[in-house]
Amino acid sequence: MDLFKPLKKLRLESFNNLTKTLSFNIYDVCYAPNEEAQREYLSYIDEAYNARRLTQILTEVAQIIGANILNIAHQDYDPQGASVTMLISELPITEEPLNPEAPGPLPDASARGENNLELQLEAPHKESVVAHLDKSHITVHTYPESHPDPANGIATFRADIDVSTCGKISPLRALNYLIHSLESDIVIIDYRVRGFTRDVKGVKHYIDHKINSIQNFVDKQTLARYQAIDVNVYQENIFHTKMMLKDSKLDNYLFGVKEADLSPQEQKVAGQRVHHEIAEIFSGTNMVRVG
Repeated sequence: MDLFKPLKKLRLESFNNLTKTLSFNIYDVCYAPNEEAQREYLSYIDEAYNARRLTQILTEVAQIIGANILNIAHQDYDPQGASVTMLISELPITEEPLNPEAPGPLPDASARGENNLELQLEAPHKESVVAHLDKSHITVHTYPESHPDPANGIATFRADIDVSTCGKISPLRALNYLIHSLESDIVIIDYRVRGFTRDVKGVKHYIDHKINSIQNFVDKQTLARYQAIDVNVYQENIFHTKMMLKDSKLDNYLFGVKEADLSPQEQKVAGQRVHHEIAEIFSGTNMVRVG
């Protein structure tokens, strides 16, 4: 089956009322050997993913999926964390249509640069917004946290991103950009198509593009770096994919210290705690740690 062969073009009775929602959760896990290093990690994460940086990321997402930004609300929290919410609409119908069934671009192909952010965030001109507001939005919330026992050494960062669109545009095009734009040790993705749209004969259509796995919308080289599993409910148009980074090099998970600076026993302990944390998050359950 040719996954990306477009479906026969639908002649709709009115506006495309299908709602496509992508929920994207990423986790970054680190081992910081002491309380000071854990504080520095949380401070670094809080600065790296502050409201301004998240706004830039979501602006790119809107451009990738082909949407106008109508309104932006953003907030940095004390002591840490940030949120951004964007109200969006589909691009004008005069724009070149985007194929919702093809994988989206990687960051290098879509980056506009920090200096252009202010121009990107200007309110759209009235003539560029379609009359039917699509009830679409993009949101992100971040959750930096650490283990309550500083001696444990584990600290994590979670970002929850929701992209909900109504109309022809599809949030799946933003997957590759999001995976590469955030420090993604674990990626958990939910995609669902809700509602129906009618064609000119009155027949209901519950999906307007082909999909059998979210993995088909992830760049092949990116996907090769992860262990990925699917849990899908096809008859309900519900798709779920979990991805866990295959790379187990300890230095990639250390903060404030290098692997060479740790004794063999400390390296063993750090590696076990990192892998245990990742396994628990990936499986969504607490596990008994031996030793």
